[in-house]
Amino acid sequence: MHRFFVDASQVVGKSILIDGEDVRHIRKVLRLRPGDVIEVSDSSSWEYRCRIVSVEEDAVEAVIEDKQRFAREPSLEITLYQGVPKGDRMEQVVQKCTELGVVQIVPVFMMRSVVADNGKYGKKIIRYNTIAREAAKQCRRGIVPVVTEPIYPDDFSTLADTYDLILFPYENEEKRTIKQCLRGLKEKPKRIAIIVGPEGGFSDEEAGHILFSGGISVSLGKTILRTETAGPVAAAMCMYELEMQ
Repeated sequence: MHRFFVDASQVVGKSILIDGEDVRHIRKVLRLRPGDVIEVSDSSSWEYRCRIVSVEEDAVEAVIEDKQRFAREPSLEITLYQGVPKGDRMEQVVQKCTELGVVQIVPVFMMRSVVADNGKYGKKIIRYNTIAREAAKQCRRGIVPVVTEPIYPDDFSTLADTYDLILFPYENEEKRTIKQCLRGLKEKPKRIAIIVGPEGGFSDEEAGHILFSGGISVSLGKTILRTETAGPVAAAMCMYELEMQ
């Protein structure tokens, strides 16, 4: 069944009005018609099974037949701070982390990032959010993770005010594994930040800054993972240990 995302304000009584780019997709690509059944998420708390009642050029109206709380959203909220990688690696990170239940992805320009901030990264953010939206539809998420505008390591100093736990997989960490860290927690965190370096890893200055800001360095195993692999792996480990109970 095809899934679409709307704003909660588009749910009025027993009707949902779908607009924007989804209308073209419904009309031209999927060729849905009145009577067809779809799933709609209000991107907040509820998901609906709906039946299309009209398909116009600029809007699709559907009537609600069933309403349920989100069934697939984890209670654990993970934000990935990803050192900006080169090529299409960020697209892979966004897609896989969306499938894994991450709620937000923040690109970070770090000292060893191969890609430079030339002021044009905003166009890529649009692309990344489109990828997140399509991945959320495919895996039937309740929400679409947000890919934010890029930040810099100096912004890490405020993370401790936002998150219950800040982890950064670090190639120089030889004593503490992520498993040991998560199983040693006295209380289950609700909000976790995972900070992953770019291809060249963290500089000593950046690692020290993260530690000073409340971050905990962890090892993800004996091998060194690629930057586009480390984030999804760390997110999956957190979900396994803290969510699947």
